[in-house]
Amino acid sequence: MARSLSVEIERWPVAGAFTISRGAKTHVDVVTVTITETGAQGRGEATPIYYHGETAESVKAAVLEVRQLIEGGMDRHALQGVLPRGAARNALDAALWDLDSKTMRQPAWRLAGLAEPQPLVTAYTISLGTPEKMRADAEKASGIYPLLKLKLAGEGDVDRVAAVRAGAPNARLIVDANEAWTGRDIEREAASLLPYGVELIEQPVRAGADEQLDGLDVPIPLCADESCQDRADLARCVGRYQAINIKLDKTGGLTEALALAAEARTDGLEIMVGCMLSTSLGVAPATLVAQRARWVDLDGPLLLATDRASAIRFDGAIMPPPPASLWG
Repeated sequence: MARSLSVEIERWPVAGAFTISRGAKTHVDVVTVTITETGAQGRGEATPIYYHGETAESVKAAVLEVRQLIEGGMDRHALQGVLPRGAARNALDAALWDLDSKTMRQPAWRLAGLAEPQPLVTAYTISLGTPEKMRADAEKASGIYPLLKLKLAGEGDVDRVAAVRAGAPNARLIVDANEAWTGRDIEREAASLLPYGVELIEQPVRAGADEQLDGLDVPIPLCADESCQDRADLARCVGRYQAINIKLDKTGGLTEALALAAEARTDGLEIMVGCMLSTSLGVAPATLVAQRARWVDLDGPLLLATDRASAIRFDGAIMPPPPASLWG
């Protein structure tokens, strides 16, 4: 049965700007893979991991390097040993899951041996800015999004969190330092956020500097993001972090993400499921991993100016399962 693969780079504008400690973005370039077989099409989307040096062009090139193998019938299980973790494998893995779903006429959740997915409540991201700007953004989100994720930068973080709490007094709060607390007093920084009800601190230190967390008594749970890409990183996270953030672009796809989630739970770690900036197609497979996550942060499509046709129809923070016309 003849199979064909196509890959495209697409640019999607951000609604306003998305700002973290490393800089601001006004658009995101994603890589979309389509695999066609006997009239059925499987699609997958990935966002290059910029802090690993990936670009849309390098991800596309990596996909094309294995094009002959994919067109020759390679499945998603064999793919794990052919490409390393990262965006290229994620795009292909998602497309192969979707293709199997279409050709076998079974939803992806059933193929994965999971229960039927239910709607999720996603966090909404408040971009890094002045306390005044972050408070204004929180006020707009308050009442719509019960869980807010704040981007932090190190200096002045307490003022930012206090401003968001004033703007959204009833929201749950999690914060993402994006490695900006490296070299700072982590215990003191975390303790200063306790009065504002912060329930999770994501990636306080630079990946590779995780030993700074050894022996600390931090009053708020810590979550590894950049420090946990896939199962190979779990050993250095256990005892230092209380949770991990699973993103499909990091793990290299849903196949590894499901295995990572299972192993992390065995190791006593809580699960957060996040995403890069992406369209609904990019986050659709992640909704399967997120079904048992304590924190869900799949608001990538909400941060864009537009989304795909057949997009996930968010109702405020409520995120229903993706329609079959989109993925899976």
